[in-house]
Amino acid sequence: MADAATLPILLRQLRLPTMVTCCDEVVDRAVQHGWSLQQALATLCEYELSEREQRRLQRHLHEARLPVGKTLTTFDMATLDASQRQRLNALANDRTWIDQAANLLLFGASGLGKSHIAAAVGHALIEQGLRVRYYPASNLVQELQTAKQGLSLSDALTKLDKYRLLIIDDIGYVKRTEAETSVLFELIAHRYESGSLLITSNHPFSAWDSIFPDNMMAVAAVDRLVHHADIIELTGESYRKRTQATRKKEK
Repeated sequence: MADAATLPILLRQLRLPTMVTCCDEVVDRAVQHGWSLQQALATLCEYELSEREQRRLQRHLHEARLPVGKTLTTFDMATLDASQRQRLNALANDRTWIDQAANLLLFGASGLGKSHIAAAVGHALIEQGLRVRYYPASNLVQELQTAKQGLSLSDALTKLDKYRLLIIDDIGYVKRTEAETSVLFELIAHRYESGSLLITSNHPFSAWDSIFPDNMMAVAAVDRLVHHADIIELTGESYRKRTQATRKKEK
C-alpha cells in the first residue's frame, strides 16, 4: 500500500502539478468540513483543470499575437449602429461560423476601429478554445513570399491550417505586385471552405483592382471570400479625430 508521503511524487509523475500545489490545502479543508474522498478528489481535479485552461488560454493568446488591449470591452460600441453591435456580439460569442469555415470581412475608412474589432473577435474566440493568428497583411504576404521562394509555400499554408481563424489586417496596404498578390490569392483559395478568414480593408471590393493587378484574380478572390461571409461596413468619423476634438474641448 502506498505511503501518503509519496502522493506528491505520484502526482508529479502523472503530470498533475496543480494537484501537488493544492493537495495539502484540499486535504485540510476535507478534514475540517468532513468531505468524502470523492469530494476531495473532485476538488483537486477542478483545480487542475482550471489551471490547465488558464495555461492554454495564455499560450493561445501569446501565439495569436493580437494587438494588446483590443477587446470588445475596450471598444466604443456606441460608434456602431444597433444591428452591427448585435452582429459583432453574435460573431464573438458564437463559434458556429468558425465551425462552418465562414469569413468575416470588415470595411471602412482608416480610424474607424476595424483592427480593434478584428482583434477583439479573435480574443473572444480564443477564450472559447479556438486557435487564432493575427497578421498585418504586409507581414503575412512577406512570410508567404519567402516560403514560395524557398519552394515551401504549400507547407507554409498547411501550417496555418492549425489556426481556426486567420486575421489579415489592412489588406489594402498590400503592394500591387504579381509576387505579393499571387501568394495572397493562394492563401484565400487554400482556406476556402476549410478555414475562416477575418479580413479588414479600407478599400471596398470595387477598388480591389488596386490590390490584385489581374482583374480575373481579383474577382476570383472576392468570389471565394464572400461565398460564406458576414460583411460589416463601418462608417462615421475617425476615432483619432474624435479623440483630438475631445481633447480640444477639454483644454
